Amino acid sequence: MPKAIWNGAVLAESNQCEVVEGNQYFPPDSINQAYFKDSTTHTTCGWKGVASYYSIEVDGQVNKDAAWYYPEPKDAAKNIKGYIAFWKGVKVEV
Repeated sequence: MPKAIWNGAVLAESNQCEVVEGNQYFPPDSINQAYFKDSTTHTTCGWKGVASYYSIEVDGQVNKDAAWYYPEPKDAAKNIKGYIAFWKGVKVEV
């Protein structure tokens, strides 16, 4: 079962992930909300749409914008609406 880990904490775990461009996108109900802080960062993907970000905080350490999601993706990416993916040192075990 795919699992996202950073700084020793399990951020998300699910066997219902979607894989897009090599990234595991975790369902919204599979994340441990205690570690997620809203960010004001946004980026745009030509085919997926506008991404929003979360910073991750574990034991007082912050990993800024280490998770992203598409709250309102374009039609081609509807299957990942609200799903969360990781980068910036977050280890995703498959």
